[in-house]
Amino acid sequence: MLLFRFTIFFLLLAAGVCFAFYIGTGQQRFRVWGIRILKWTVIAALGFFGVLVLERIL
Repeated sequence: MLLFRFTIFFLLLAAGVCFAFYIGTGQQRFRVWGIRILKWTVIAALGFFGVLVLERIL
């Protein structure tokens, strides 16, 4: 469980760094990478919390 929290935290951090690079350089590739990382982070977090909810129900 702790591993998943660290993974989600570091993915959010990576997305933030990508957005900071986008703001600093203006290159679209950093924005695209940031959005991709953020999207997959949200999907992973929803899956993680879905498993927790199912664990409670069962």
